[in-house]
Amino acid sequence: MDLHNIKKEYTNGAVTIVWQSGLCIHSGNCVRNNPNVFRPKDKPWITPENATTEEIIDTIKKCPSGALTYYMNEKDS
Repeated sequence: MDLHNIKKEYTNGAVTIVWQSGLCIHSGNCVRNNPNVFRPKDKPWITPENATTEEIIDTIKKCPSGALTYYMNEKDS
């Protein structure tokens, strides 16, 4: 495993946040825009249950490096 390019996923059930450490430039946009979810001093540092899906998506769209992406989870039919 390449410790410089870790890929982790975090979900609130509706949306899954994908974080790729190798792309992260530490701009801090995620922390400034949504400090309830993105808390770099905590483990895990991403807690998607602390915001709405819309707030999470809005924050991810402000990530300049592409280190944060998301996908919508399948709904049970």
